[in-house]
Amino acid sequence: MAKMKIKKGDTVQVLAGKDAGATGKVIAVDREARRVTVEGVNRVTRHTKAGETTRGTRTGGLMAQEAPIHVSNVAVIDPADKRPTRIKTRVETVERGDRQKTSRVRVAARSGKDL
Repeated sequence: MAKMKIKKGDTVQVLAGKDAGATGKVIAVDREARRVTVEGVNRVTRHTKAGETTRGTRTGGLMAQEAPIHVSNVAVIDPADKRPTRIKTRVETVERGDRQKTSRVRVAARSGKDL
């Protein structure tokens, strides 16, 4: 599986396609297909089979939902200046009691702020 730097919950901006310039929150990540689903972006109309619930209400018909887009067409928003940025990682060493622990922190390449 390929590693992706964009994670669920990130705020991203669409760089290419019909929704270029739109921003939204990542709601799903498919690492195998290298695609992300962004809230309110790339909405498509799905035709759902009509049915009935146990209460008697009708379901189905036309439903609009988000479709996945390729990860290369989105960029994470920098928290400092609200513009698209690349992601770097910084390795930090933290002392816990008598031992040291290393951790990776995601950092915006543009401003250096933590994501």
